Amino acid sequence: MIDSHCHLDHESLLSDLINVLQRSKDKGIKKLLTISTSIESFSKVKELVKKDEMIYGTIGIHPHESNSNFITSDDIVKGLRENSKIIGVGETGLDFYYNNSDRDKQISSFRIHIEASIKAKVPLIIHSRNAEKETFDILNEYKKDNLKILMHCFTGSKEFSQKLLDLNSYFSASGIITFKNSIDLQNTFKSLPLDKILIETDSPYLAPVPNRGKNNEPSFIDFTAAKLAEIKEISKFDLVAATSKNFDKLFFN
Repeated sequence: MIDSHCHLDHESLLSDLINVLQRSKDKGIKKLLTISTSIESFSKVKELVKKDEMIYGTIGIHPHESNSNFITSDDIVKGLRENSKIIGVGETGLDFYYNNSDRDKQISSFRIHIEASIKAKVPLIIHSRNAEKETFDILNEYKKDNLKILMHCFTGSKEFSQKLLDLNSYFSASGIITFKNSIDLQNTFKSLPLDKILIETDSPYLAPVPNRGKNNEPSFIDFTAAKLAEIKEISKFDLVAATSKNFDKLFFN
């Protein structure tokens, strides 16, 4: 298994990192992608990728951090070149859930990340919440640039997913698909091609059932994989093989 999105730099995971990694290995996890959300976060990610061969990282500014963190596309490309284990740009994107006044800064930051992804030819990890139209419209402007897109913790509509498929996007399922009230999301993932799906924890957030409400960690991805296999009506073995292959194709081809 591969956890395509976690936050090992958060204290609840970082303070117990040796055990977190061991529990991950015990569950058969081969790779962890720990995600940068700010300039400070990236400094921790750079150190984390040195801790274990299974850990990879990204460079980027979360939309909620775009007000207080500024980074140029050249800064991002430079960060990618510092270490071969920094393999993606993000997480970036748009989050208008709280109707924040920083929409323009979010959009500007999003474009900077897109341009860096194009320059470096690496995947773009996208967070999109309450911003389906704006996210798609911006990405669609760069369609000719053959973006490598990963929609992290995808919770969007089926219509949104179909439009994103036209941009050759991948979609990552989190523990949310195990929640009882996520029927629409389950149906969306049922409709998506198996060769476009990844799995993630977004730990320490969004722990899957039966651990909902607890601090999440990468080893809990086993529950998400089992649920997604059920949704796709395939064995968990086949689901894990497919999502792992998809991760490697996206990040290492």
